[in-house]
Amino acid sequence: MDNVELLPVIMAGGSGSRLWPLSRSLYPKQFLPLMGKDSMLQETIARLAPLPCLSPMIICNEEHRFVVAEQLRQRHYDHCGIVLEPVGRNTAPAITAAALMALELQSDPLLLILAADHAILNPGGFTDAVSRAIPVAEEGKLVTFGCTASTPETGYGYINIGKALSEEVFQVKGFVEKPDLETAEQYVKSEEYLWNSGMFLFKASAFLHELEKYHPDILAHCKEAIEERSLDLDFVRLGDAPFRACPSDSVDYAVMEKSQNVAVVPMDASWSDIGSWQALWDINRKDDNGNVIAGDVFPQSSRNCYINAQHRLVSVVGADDLIVVETKDAILVANKHKVQEVRHVVTQLQQSARNECLQHQEVFRPWGSHDAITEGHRYHVKKVRVKPGEKTTTQVHYNRAEHWVVVTGTARVQNGDKNYLLSENESTYIPIGSPHSFENPGKVMLEIIEVRTGSYLDDDDIERLDAPDGYL
Repeated sequence: MDNVELLPVIMAGGSGSRLWPLSRSLYPKQFLPLMGKDSMLQETIARLAPLPCLSPMIICNEEHRFVVAEQLRQRHYDHCGIVLEPVGRNTAPAITAAALMALELQSDPLLLILAADHAILNPGGFTDAVSRAIPVAEEGKLVTFGCTASTPETGYGYINIGKALSEEVFQVKGFVEKPDLETAEQYVKSEEYLWNSGMFLFKASAFLHELEKYHPDILAHCKEAIEERSLDLDFVRLGDAPFRACPSDSVDYAVMEKSQNVAVVPMDASWSDIGSWQALWDINRKDDNGNVIAGDVFPQSSRNCYINAQHRLVSVVGADDLIVVETKDAILVANKHKVQEVRHVVTQLQQSARNECLQHQEVFRPWGSHDAITEGHRYHVKKVRVKPGEKTTTQVHYNRAEHWVVVTGTARVQNGDKNYLLSENESTYIPIGSPHSFENPGKVMLEIIEVRTGSYLDDDDIERLDAPDGYL
């Protein structure tokens, strides 16, 4: 691997329906700490450390941009671009845009394509497989990674491996869509089938060459989207109209299943795409009764359950094969063998315009975040956190007044035509109609308790007076 540098492309889109209520459409599973203290996105970047990698490129939905930026900042991770899709168009257009931009950064880099929402319990197996794939990709092959099929999964695609090209590198005989249980059981018994992980390694030029043969319309639309891109703070916005016009296809369907230039490297890394609560139970450490416990939980006479308490004590008595997930604003109780139906609950919430499917009570902004504490008739209480050196926009509310109390740090406040500092335990009052903002001039996080009072308290009662495009 001497002098070889990989450019990781991390796809961090996703709708957040299968792991509800922890996962929401504005805060899907890739941003959650499902396996430890770090989020899945942070873990994905961390496992690149043993490999010769450049700073990663992140592809994400526009509405997730501040979450991505904040999670990278938390771990001091550099990046070579946070690329915003104006609308989801599956993996082929996302990877195409990344390949075109990568050719502007390097002469012809090797792209390591990863999903931000996959769990890998054996990172050494991941490193080993990628290392074995590098010389094959340098020769111009499109390399996919097939994971050891340990159970007959019907929710995964499979790769049928062909003849050996070199040690532990094989031709791809074919790709198989999600099989029925009987077929999946046959695949597990065979040594010729691997799970399709959705991870790839190839030269940017090699991928674009194959794409032009099999799906030139995707390439044409993505070239236009790159030409019309714009910069917004730390983000790269792809051209809206051409990207929306791009066909929505997976990279497997658009290129990999059609190309004759594909190789597969087996990966024994204890991989999972964590596609359900059952899958999360499968890969987590269990107690003597087979329970997976997270948070403040008392399981009594219960077996083989997944119980996750985010904010309160949760007791489960006499239950078997149960999923229990508690959050501030929603609780899920489900049979472990029926968890695929969780997405139907999310669909019903969407149809009812319920906020519980959209976002958590903590909402991220470019300057920090705000988290709902309580609300009632004519009042809302929130905890607001402002990062050092950051400032909110100057804004006006026409239906509510606000009371601010500084809990931690120092705030520089604009209140109408007055500017002043507030220290810990000091407070101020913002009347209806008064232009206002607050800034953190210090070196530690600023925390404020905000109490809204008035006849209308929703976030759309706002006029921003100095906000650049894309700023909230």
